[in-house]
Amino acid sequence: MSQSGPKSSLAARSKKLYRGINFYPPYLGAAVRVTQVSEDFRNVEVEMPLRFYNRNYFGTHFGGSLYSMCDPFYALMLANILGRDYIVWDKSATIRFKKPGKGLMKASFHLTEEKIAEIRSAADSQIKVEPQFQVLVKDAEGNVIAEVDKLLYIRKKTKQ
Repeated sequence: MSQSGPKSSLAARSKKLYRGINFYPPYLGAAVRVTQVSEDFRNVEVEMPLRFYNRNYFGTHFGGSLYSMCDPFYALMLANILGRDYIVWDKSATIRFKKPGKGLMKASFHLTEEKIAEIRSAADSQIKVEPQFQVLVKDAEGNVIAEVDKLLYIRKKTKQ
């Protein structure tokens, strides 16, 4: 039995993103790999091993590569969850390096139903909403290597 409607469409987009983003040239060049995208876009897992082509002079991960592995995901997740009636942009980001990154780096992105409902409600009742998120980049042992703060811009599209 096939499903139809928004949920099946969301699952199809999730599979497409999972397959396609791993072939995105900047991610190929940095060895960033999306390992999981949930069908409902509420969870994304990303990893990046240390390779000769993504290591810096000191033998650790480039800071820009650590940031890039975290860059688009909250915006992509919310754009797909909220749908075409909303504009979702990245507005700003900061990264704080805690220690040098060696080996496999991992980042996890999660959105709760409560957070999504809060964002949708604010976007429906205000001109714009600017939710903030934080993602931790961790090594294989779970040590925090970097903290990335993301600020998004979201608003409901106006009808023309």
